[in-house]
Amino acid sequence: MMHFSRLAILVSVLFLAFSFPARAQGVVKSVHGDWQIRCDTPPGAKNEQCALIQSVTADDRPNVGLTIIILKTADQKGRLMRVLAPLGVLLPKGLGLKVDGTDIGRVGFVRCLPNGCVADVEMDEKLAGQLKGGKDAVFIIFQTPEEGIGIPVSLNGFAQGYDKLP
Repeated sequence: MMHFSRLAILVSVLFLAFSFPARAQGVVKSVHGDWQIRCDTPPGAKNEQCALIQSVTADDRPNVGLTIIILKTADQKGRLMRVLAPLGVLLPKGLGLKVDGTDIGRVGFVRCLPNGCVADVEMDEKLAGQLKGGKDAVFIIFQTPEEGIGIPVSLNGFAQGYDKLP
């Protein structure tokens, strides 16, 4: 299962320290397969902050998309995966994740912003290893209790980008 310790503190600190909109902005510093490292200096920040990002849409629903953002925590000691899902997702069902067909777990959404709803996961070594060693991930959101939408995400280049994230 995904690791949730200290999540509330990380979420509040990271919302203040680093925030990319639904379709990530910032300068593309490098491309790693299907992933990009983008950097920006948020208002009030002294240093440039970078994230590993991929934006995708559901195969059968081009209006349903996700942005997956991997970034360092404010204390620079850990990493966080932030997933921005479209408005209208069913919040109680949360966000599910499968890697190469293996169920990794589910997390809740922490808040909704004008551009989407956010789920945050602290990246522990196990989760990072599963993503780095995988080929494909599927993030699952719900628009109704019965209707899960699986959105495929390529892990091509994830390991390289993760290791090069400044």
